[in-house]
Amino acid sequence: MKLYGSTTSPFVRRIRIVLASIDHEFLNLQIFSGADRELLASRNPTLKVPCLEDGSEIIFDSRIIYNYLADKYQYEPLTWEAENQLTLIDAANDSFVQLLLLKRSDVDIAQEKFYFNLQSERIEGVLTSLSNQINRGLFSGWNYPEICLYSLVDWVLFRELHDMRDYPELLMFHEKHQDRIEVTATDPRIEH
Repeated sequence: MKLYGSTTSPFVRRIRIVLASIDHEFLNLQIFSGADRELLASRNPTLKVPCLEDGSEIIFDSRIIYNYLADKYQYEPLTWEAENQLTLIDAANDSFVQLLLLKRSDVDIAQEKFYFNLQSERIEGVLTSLSNQINRGLFSGWNYPEICLYSLVDWVLFRELHDMRDYPELLMFHEKHQDRIEVTATDPRIEH
């Protein structure tokens, strides 16, 4: 089994954490140029990571990869509540990624423009909702939704994408899990 990705992607990191106790090869790619981009394109026409290759199966998206692994290794199925949590986390992740890519393309994302405002509104709404869910006792274990939430919050902090001080629940959640071995082993700040 091969996982194609990059060490800095929150979508890849969540799958790396899930695969922590499963034998696999991780290919850390430079996804935006050169031979690594060509390799990625040969496996995944969306040119996104992660991508999982398991024998003849190639799976393109972190959520689908998780479902594939859950089926293969007989993990407990996700509840509808967990699926909704993943939708929230993925929405914030997607908005943050879009804003980061625009910023790296020298676009001023602080402008009062519809697109930027929409992304900011989505981010604030999702972070508030996730904080409220933590206050209600959700995200109290260490299953796929918690792994995804941790990967999002840690990536936002790592990339300095948002002032998280308005979300102390998310910061406490992050602190609670930051010393897990599978989390430290996939920390994008550390060369492994």
